[in-house]
Amino acid sequence: MLVNSPFSEKPAILGGIPCLPAGPPAWPFPSAATTQVLQEAQKTGLWGKYHGPWTKELQQRLCELHQKDVALLCSSGTVAIELALRGLNVGPGDEVILAAYDFEGNFKNILTVDATPMLVDVDRRNGNLDIELVEQAITPATRCILVSHLHGGLVPMRALTALAAARGIPVIEDACQVPGAMIEGRTAGSWGEIGTLSFGGSKLLTAGRGGAVLTSSPQIAQRIRLYSFRGNDAYPLSELQAGLLIPQLDQLPTQNQLRQDNVTHLIRKLGSDSGLTSLENHRLNSAHASQPGYYKLALWYDSERFEGLPRELFCLAMQAEGIALFPGFRALHAIHSRRRYLQADELSVASECDLRMIVLHHPILLSEAESMTQIAEAVRRIQIHAAEIRQQTTPEIQEAVRKKNSDHSFE
Repeated sequence: MLVNSPFSEKPAILGGIPCLPAGPPAWPFPSAATTQVLQEAQKTGLWGKYHGPWTKELQQRLCELHQKDVALLCSSGTVAIELALRGLNVGPGDEVILAAYDFEGNFKNILTVDATPMLVDVDRRNGNLDIELVEQAITPATRCILVSHLHGGLVPMRALTALAAARGIPVIEDACQVPGAMIEGRTAGSWGEIGTLSFGGSKLLTAGRGGAVLTSSPQIAQRIRLYSFRGNDAYPLSELQAGLLIPQLDQLPTQNQLRQDNVTHLIRKLGSDSGLTSLENHRLNSAHASQPGYYKLALWYDSERFEGLPRELFCLAMQAEGIALFPGFRALHAIHSRRRYLQADELSVASECDLRMIVLHHPILLSEAESMTQIAEAVRRIQIHAAEIRQQTTPEIQEAVRKKNSDHSFE
């Protein structure tokens, strides 16, 4: 039963009852399998070991899933990208092609190795790298392409890797948001010369922190090992973290399917007049199986459908309803000096993403379908009362909503 059903009832930010009074689900969810790992670690002392059976098993499982020969575990997904760049010998004078709408850490990693980001616009329909613009971004200095799959969008990797191979350019595939996703018949992270994963605290596979670099190149793997080894591994993933990730790999296919089912249900409930539009993976080769990953679900926000209600205020109103919905990434060219990057085009779609993208955090996508109905109802309540929200929501109310959500991690 819905907590409140009439669309005319006031939204929570105006004093109404929240659609989800308990707030967004905490992540990670407790499970018997991870509890068993913790108990075994305590009993055997594995939690204090530098090396042990769990790290070896995790590496083997990741290699099998991604059809790679080597899985190098590390301390974060951000470090994984840096190690991938170093594994390709990317350095001063090199350019790295990157979507202009991407995680800022990828941009900064390119700068860290003294290379230059070459920003390319994104596809309007799915908010990810527009592969039709990649070729014009290639110059004699291009050293690699760094491509991410974000917010439910998938880059058509079959076409991208064919283009890159024809030009002799390696691809780093950032699958940090989409572990277990399928892209044109292959697991995300398996297409490029290097794939990367993140096991951060908010990620679909979580160990609090951690990451992995995946490759079948002995040369790339050896460069990474030589860089990382300082008498011991400088960027380790612990034995305890590895143990906690192994049972999550078993649960991942079922959870990914449930997230997909709930996204489908939510989009259907929102309908065509909600002012929110989902991403479309329209360029994928339909002859091969594909399934997105949903660390975040991105939606285009149309303020005109909400009486001009600013995006941030709409997100705060949704947060007041107990729904973890936030503005998306900042576009890279919008937050960095023009001296720090090159650009291949006008980046107009990335600029639009910067202004209009909103993202729903994933834990609620593992709940019952009724929660999707409640999210859609919250959107409609806010839509009906948008003008009133704009007029009556004071800075004090906005700060109270932000403070209420400060205990949750959505990075």
